[in-house]
Amino acid sequence: MRGEAAGPAAYVRELIAKHHPRAESLLELACGTGSMLTELARDYRVTGVDLSQPMLDVARAKLPDMRLVQGDMTTLDLGETFDVVVCVADAINHVRPFAQWEAVFARVHAHLADGGIFVFDMNTQLHLSELAADPPLTKWSDGGDFTVLDVVEQGRDGVAVEVSVFERRGNGDYRLHTARIPEISYPVERVRRSLRKRFARVRTYDQFRSRPTPRSERLHFVCTRRSANEGVPRRTGPHETRPGV
Repeated sequence: MRGEAAGPAAYVRELIAKHHPRAESLLELACGTGSMLTELARDYRVTGVDLSQPMLDVARAKLPDMRLVQGDMTTLDLGETFDVVVCVADAINHVRPFAQWEAVFARVHAHLADGGIFVFDMNTQLHLSELAADPPLTKWSDGGDFTVLDVVEQGRDGVAVEVSVFERRGNGDYRLHTARIPEISYPVERVRRSLRKRFARVRTYDQFRSRPTPRSERLHFVCTRRSANEGVPRRTGPHETRPGV
């Protein structure tokens, strides 16, 4: 995988192609203004869910024919399943406490077809501590939106990040959206243990390294829902784990 050279949407697409090349349907949790969905809609039949109606209104203006649903990813029940569920841009870090992360994992499992995959990313505890010490972080999305992240509060339970998104409107115009968002992270092994309770395989990636290390700042997880006809689990490597005793 080219990893380091890929933008966020391209990297997610690579992970899906690697682990579920026949995927057709995709659900994005915390889809925001639809930047990721805009890219992934080229290859998949997509549905987006977000808690914020104003964010969905922006997404709907970009994607008038796309299915967009207002909902909480900790309690979501669409009554259907998808080949892929994604939750990116460290959206999981905005959920607290850890019991709510586990609620998200359970809802994802319920919305995955047999053999489907859950792809999500998280900021590590290391990254949040470094983010608090560093100048504001800026980044461009694949869709041309510009985001500024600035830590305005740090406490025992995490940080508070002020997010400013300059949404690209065309003709050189941008629309500003701001929010104050809490972020929290948990030990990577605790996250893996929770995922292994529900998923047949759990793989961990660092987009900018050949494999995750204690210095990884952001990790991507790819979790596979067991197929109905799947047999005895095979042995896995250190970054591909399965449920154990």
